[in-house]
Amino acid sequence: MRLVINIVLLAITAVLAWLLMSSIQEPIKFKTEKDKREFAVQEALSNIRTAQEHYRGITGEFAPSFDTLREVLSEGRFAVIKAFGDRDATSGDEIRFDTTWVEASDSMSTLGLVLDGIEKIPFGEGQTFDIKADTITYQSTLVHVCEVGAKRSAYMSEFPNEEFQMYDKAYDQTSYIKIGDMYKPSLSGNW
Repeated sequence: MRLVINIVLLAITAVLAWLLMSSIQEPIKFKTEKDKREFAVQEALSNIRTAQEHYRGITGEFAPSFDTLREVLSEGRFAVIKAFGDRDATSGDEIRFDTTWVEASDSMSTLGLVLDGIEKIPFGEGQTFDIKADTITYQSTLVHVCEVGAKRSAYMSEFPNEEFQMYDKAYDQTSYIKIGDMYKPSLSGNW
């Protein structure tokens, strides 16, 4: 009888030890996975910001869609302007400007920026980032603005708020991670 009780107690101890380890591992796995996914999305948004900056260098405004962004950066050209002369010279020497054109696709290759699939959210199972561009009046000046982002639920769908907020009080799937702002001229990220 004593042997049976010891075996049962050993089994209960093993089950309790396994439950304890599981309860410790779950928040660690969640944080690791959340950090990995957040980093991948931030990197993707940083690449989109770079692409939008180059698009603005060509057109003077931001791309309102990923198709337009891809098309212009694949087929457009940058103006490279070189100035010759001394603007501070008082001898009357003129300043000359020489304009050459560089293919945007070459610049994208040099930067390592891949335009195919740039709109896809990492870990988003085919979902795409939201993209908006417009002009607004900011401090009495007409400026171009854009915003690109996604709800956290797009890439964290396996981690519902109810279960995982106990591990991270700031975790909220309905929050929006983005670059840019539709109300002020900024391309900063909100992370």
